[in-house]
Amino acid sequence: MGLALYIHWPFCLAKCPYCDFNSHVRDAIPQARFARALRTELATEAARLGRRPLSSIFFGGGTPSLMEPQTVADLIADACRLFEPMPDLEITLEANPTSVELGKLNGFRAAGVNRISLGVQSLEAEALRMLGREHSATQAVAALETARAIFPRISFDLIYARPGQTVEAWRTELDRALALASDHLSLYQLTIEPGTRFEALHRQGLIAMPDEELGAALYEETAEVAARHGLLAYEVSNYARPGSESRHNLAYWRYADYVGIGPGAHGRITLPDVEGGAPAPSPAIYATRRHRAPEPWAERVERLGHGLTDETRLIAPEPAREMLLMGLRLSEGIDAARFAARTGTTLIDAVEPVILEAAIEEDYLRWHDGCLVATSAGRLRLEALLGALVR
Repeated sequence: MGLALYIHWPFCLAKCPYCDFNSHVRDAIPQARFARALRTELATEAARLGRRPLSSIFFGGGTPSLMEPQTVADLIADACRLFEPMPDLEITLEANPTSVELGKLNGFRAAGVNRISLGVQSLEAEALRMLGREHSATQAVAALETARAIFPRISFDLIYARPGQTVEAWRTELDRALALASDHLSLYQLTIEPGTRFEALHRQGLIAMPDEELGAALYEETAEVAARHGLLAYEVSNYARPGSESRHNLAYWRYADYVGIGPGAHGRITLPDVEGGAPAPSPAIYATRRHRAPEPWAERVERLGHGLTDETRLIAPEPAREMLLMGLRLSEGIDAARFAARTGTTLIDAVEPVILEAAIEEDYLRWHDGCLVATSAGRLRLEALLGALVR
């Protein structure tokens, strides 16, 4: 698997009340300054990584469809010049279904984007208002139809387990959404995140979330309805027709190398380990993070060539722990041989043996073709299961 490249655009038209992502609202977006800074940071990072095979580029945010298409084109061209693009290079851009952004879709396609991910979130007008979205249900449907005519691959996001939502209402909404779907859907349960407006409302008792039993019923209904439409759960919250999985996100979940540029972007990259000033025999995995605030990040890039604020060599058992936390989200599970090669630790040594035995006995986990896999029942309890299983 080649290198995955993530490019973060931090600006949005408005801050959604449920969102804890690194996104910021500005009266005027400094397009030229941030385009230059992103290109500079990409060049700096490529200079030290070398000309590695590049498997995917993902423009995330924030709202990257607020970027100028020329900026997207320039960054794609830079990435393909600085790295070695693989023949099936996947280039994804996140977009929202507002009229401003829809007008740019042809420009993004011409720039080289071959996969669009639309932040629809709901097809219900009342839900969109509650979620603080800037588009209507009519705009969402129009955006999906427009995107299908322009891009070879599309995905869109929906949020469920919303306050007051029933299984029947979700089934109807999801059936309607899947009739519009192409090859991929991301279906997320609404969660209350610290520091968001929803957290304050929840603390005041103004938002009542579905209980655990209803949440589980909604999750099970999601998988059943998606499967009827030919989309299978390949990850806890992601559904695709076979062969249409997001290659970029698979890099995260399979714990491959990925590099992140832009404000707040993080990465996991393999670099030669250094001992006493000389490279050690084996490479090491490094965790990287950029300055989170947009303007200070840009200032650092202008001064230093990068906005990196932290680069930490991961030592045992951290790589094994991270690979477990990510890999058990996948329906394919974790390949034991690849786990040992990547982390230097056997899969058995990375888990609590008593918990593993109990989880297998309860059919939450199972071994299949050399892989440790979470069953459908296990994925329902994955957060609690991982908390007990991972050393």
